[in-house]
Amino acid sequence: MTPIDYIKENNLEWQPSFSGSIASSLHGYRGALIIEEGKRLSETRVMPPKSQARQVIMVSENEKIKFFSCELETFGYFKDFFAKYGEFFDKDSINLLYVIDLDADGTFEYEGIKFSAFVLDESSVWNEVLDFASLEKSDLKKLSSEEKIEKVYDEVISTPQEEISKSYDEMVALMGNTKKALMGAV
Repeated sequence: MTPIDYIKENNLEWQPSFSGSIASSLHGYRGALIIEEGKRLSETRVMPPKSQARQVIMVSENEKIKFFSCELETFGYFKDFFAKYGEFFDKDSINLLYVIDLDADGTFEYEGIKFSAFVLDESSVWNEVLDFASLEKSDLKKLSSEEKIEKVYDEVISTPQEEISKSYDEMVALMGNTKKALMGAV
């Protein structure tokens, strides 16, 4: 089963802005993914998710996620996130987590899978990933949604990654009380 089949079959997508083929064998997804669903009020009404991976940018091929990035409100969501989606990652996946309540960046291994976690305070995951891949918004201006995801993916997989190795427990210890600064009109 592909990650996207699993997501659709289990109603785990939340407000997707794109889901589709981006290259011959690659599938792209942008949106949020449910970690813990909201309370079910009736057969057709469900409250918003209790927890989610927001601003997801995902590229998968067959049964495996090749590239994954998202915002996590708290690093405390990671274990539940991995329990739900972990089978689709492998040792070659590039995984970037932007976490609001971390006090420092770090790269850790969890069940054989490497994740790089970064402090996210004001920006968006899209802007952070463009920064990571040394891309400018103008590089993507005239591209379709599919082409944007494909271009970002191509750049990310060829970008050397600086790593600050930490254990999972060291990452948990970096959780603080930081809240995301709200952007927009005041």
